[in-house]
Amino acid sequence: MKAVIHNSYGTPDVLQIAEVARPQPKDDEVLIKIHATTVNRTDSGFRAGKPLLVRAFSGLLRPKKKILGTELAGVVEEVGGAVTEFSVGDRVFGVNANNFGAHAEYVCVRERAALAVMPQNMTFDEGAAVCDGVILALCYLRRSHVQNGERILVYGASGSIGTAAVQLAKYLGAHVTAVCNTKNLELVRSLGADEVIDYTQHDFTATGAKYRVVFDAVGKSSFRKCRRLLIKGGIYMSTDLGLMVQNPLLALLTSRLSIKRVLFPLPSYTKKDVLFIKELIEAGDYKAVIDRRYSLEQVVDATRYVETEQKTGNVVLTVAAEHK
Repeated sequence: MKAVIHNSYGTPDVLQIAEVARPQPKDDEVLIKIHATTVNRTDSGFRAGKPLLVRAFSGLLRPKKKILGTELAGVVEEVGGAVTEFSVGDRVFGVNANNFGAHAEYVCVRERAALAVMPQNMTFDEGAAVCDGVILALCYLRRSHVQNGERILVYGASGSIGTAAVQLAKYLGAHVTAVCNTKNLELVRSLGADEVIDYTQHDFTATGAKYRVVFDAVGKSSFRKCRRLLIKGGIYMSTDLGLMVQNPLLALLTSRLSIKRVLFPLPSYTKKDVLFIKELIEAGDYKAVIDRRYSLEQVVDATRYVETEQKTGNVVLTVAAEHK
């Protein structure tokens, strides 16, 4: 089968198309013919081996997982002997977190993984472009107990996690202020944001507004800068470790000693969350946001674009699974 591999850490140029053996499903796995996947921050970090902390999981000197890609949508091609939930021909979507392998024509995924049958009203491209951002945003919103009527600010509201956070916070009944650049103002409004701030024109920390939750979905702000936005008992969260790994450390320091806290929750990817996403989509309460589509052969260009840090929502790789 055709796959994108990388044998060393480095720039996007280390990615190359290669012919590799098609995986065989174990008893508790399904073999999925990939129709679409994505390129995201996780892929970039594990390909570059940065920050160095990722090498504790990916391999110190060279990558253990040579085929990247976590998000996927496709069709079940084979099922293992112990599989009962899925059948050959099922259209499925999900995220193969920690195991990767979706930047290929086929991948094996465990039945109990974060995988579910796709909603009827969803394309493969859309199916590939929802799970990672939504599950990460859900993790942060649940941990901060966002509730009806509360005020939340989402910084980086036009990215994969940010567009998910805006939609989910509105679903939970919060009053959402979204911060993004000029070109994405109308998009973010269309996702339900009550107020939108253009960070290229205004300092979002100087408006005088107060929030119970400030969520930095791109990891480019800091608790020091955003602290004044928080009400008493307010919470700051970021998807990035921060300078000198400050965000996990501040989460420990402020857990008991401060009236304004930092949270740094660790996400988990579960089937239950994918089924929740399916319910939202079927009910019309969530929509995928796709910026650009590339072919599998254009993975280097797709990755370079992702690493400009200017993408809107998600970047999809459409996979031509024509294996014979």
